[in-house]
Amino acid sequence: MADQYLGIDIGTSSSKGVLVTAGGQVLARATREHRTATPHPGWAEHDADTVWWADFLAIARELAGAADGRLAGLAVSGIGPCLLPADAAGRPLRPAILYGVDTRATAEIAELTAELGAEQILRRGGTPLSSQAVGPKLRWLARHEPDVWERTELLLMASSYLVHRLTGRYVLDHHSASQCDPMYDQNRLDWATDWAEITAPGLRLPELAWPTDVVGTITPEAAAVTGLPAGLPVTAGTVDAWAEATSVGVREPGDVMVMYGTTMFLIQVLSEANPHPALWTTSGVYPATLSLAAGMATSGSVTDWLRRLTGADFETLVAEAEQVPPGSRGLLLLPYFAGERTPIFDPSARGVVAGLTLTHGRADLYRAALEGIAYGVRHNLEVMREAGGTPGRLVAVGGGTQGGLWTQIVTDVTGHPQQLPTETVGACLGDALLAATATGASVDVEAWNPPSRTVRPTPSARYDEFYRRYRDLYPATADIAHFLAAEQHAADLG
Repeated sequence: MADQYLGIDIGTSSSKGVLVTAGGQVLARATREHRTATPHPGWAEHDADTVWWADFLAIARELAGAADGRLAGLAVSGIGPCLLPADAAGRPLRPAILYGVDTRATAEIAELTAELGAEQILRRGGTPLSSQAVGPKLRWLARHEPDVWERTELLLMASSYLVHRLTGRYVLDHHSASQCDPMYDQNRLDWATDWAEITAPGLRLPELAWPTDVVGTITPEAAAVTGLPAGLPVTAGTVDAWAEATSVGVREPGDVMVMYGTTMFLIQVLSEANPHPALWTTSGVYPATLSLAAGMATSGSVTDWLRRLTGADFETLVAEAEQVPPGSRGLLLLPYFAGERTPIFDPSARGVVAGLTLTHGRADLYRAALEGIAYGVRHNLEVMREAGGTPGRLVAVGGGTQGGLWTQIVTDVTGHPQQLPTETVGACLGDALLAATATGASVDVEAWNPPSRTVRPTPSARYDEFYRRYRDLYPATADIAHFLAAEQHAADLG
């Protein structure tokens, strides 16, 4: 019987898995929904056992039951970079602190930047310290939860937590490690052990591997609870966005993935490193590759907030917003509802709706949200160009590509056509491709997920002036937003 491969991804709001042939045919798929805990403003957490492991078990059992061939490989991915402190046996000591949407470590970011030097951090790690970085969150943990820190033996993320439970190996892929700033040396492709000791004294760092490396096999104990065969090869895993880029063939310099999800994320493949203080330069998926990344703190989370606020479903909101002309009848929205990551790196930024009148309705607000996020995409693409990453082919992925309006608005605002892939299942398809590659299967990457159509700019769209005003709106309101953010934190602490 033909070999088959499993890919399973743990996302921000759901987990997904696929069973795939070596030729890229999806034989079965599975999904589990979950929620992100936000116990305080600026915090975002997942419980590793009840979210990550429970989702994995359910999906693995479902897909293993659908297999009618030999399972030949498994790869996992997950939201990241995250911080899951665990004891020596890999047991979680607290809920995982999530990626850049968790902004609790602002003081530690400033401290480490002052101690190590902003220019030195950028030169050595390729990325300025921000809410995306793991290092400051480790210091936050040591300072604010010393009892947890004293028991912490392992630094895990979503993918490496699963790999550890399945194989017993304590290993992290190079890409995920490269977002553990300031503890990874991008020039040497290895841990920066001196800075790691300053950041997290005494912490044992995981072994490094590439996402295309097999790092272990399913143990008999893991096989008994997952339904997967003992001895099944498992790769190192990686962060979900990079797995999703892999799923749509983003691997040549200039290729850009635009991910429409809970947050908006962009990944561009680089031919050479050129660190920029407003972006992230990271290791890639394939050995010795590099990528330039940008990420907004919100996107789908804002549209979902509007859906819940108005009581309308997405189909209705999209249909109504399609009837609103470009510019949302004179509305501008800053989508900084959870602060902002690139390119402004401001965790205290806040959402703003400018131009509201009594004549505006939910359709205007919904379109303004889509346009505001599109302006943020354009801002990031412009900074990528400044960093030497001239965008070439853009591929749009994620749940937000469904329906057509959002991708059309982003194309009109940026002026860049976007390809839509045939298969939209997401990062788990990239995981399956990595599993097939790592285990030696003959893989035609382009044939796995070719483009289905291209979204092209609308000549009549008039967004340039609105974009200029969007860029003016943040500096004009930043002081007020910072005051309000401080009041929100004080109210929560009180």
